[in-house]
Amino acid sequence: MIQRIQSIFLFLASLATFGLFGLPFASTPNPINVSSIFGDSLYNLHDHIALLILFGLAGVLALIAIFLFKNRKLQLNLSRFALIANVIGLVLAIALYYNDSGTLGAVDPSDEAGLYMPFIAVVFLGLALRFISKDEKLVKSMDRLR
Repeated sequence: MIQRIQSIFLFLASLATFGLFGLPFASTPNPINVSSIFGDSLYNLHDHIALLILFGLAGVLALIAIFLFKNRKLQLNLSRFALIANVIGLVLAIALYYNDSGTLGAVDPSDEAGLYMPFIAVVFLGLALRFISKDEKLVKSMDRLR
């Protein structure tokens, strides 16, 4: 039953989350020496260890949840934890950016594709949660009929 729609949503969520390892959140034209996150002119996951851990955990949990289709409750819980890790990682990334924005001066960083990946992952995880719970309700209703 890997071909179920929630498996596709979980795969797309893990793909969006793992895409963050190659895509930066924001960039500046030149490196800023006094900035902690724009020292190399790119703000990405590698600038803070907590971002690496949170988004790595979220991607791995979403990927593992694909293969737990026989245990829907565990799949639902892992998907919830992946969603929570994505949201916490997104909040942390935004907090780090605004904490460091005082050192940027007149430089205006440009948004990159990595900025939108956590939002995409959250949407796909939300859809997967919806369809997993819908499956669980269907199975419970069938059990009542037996």
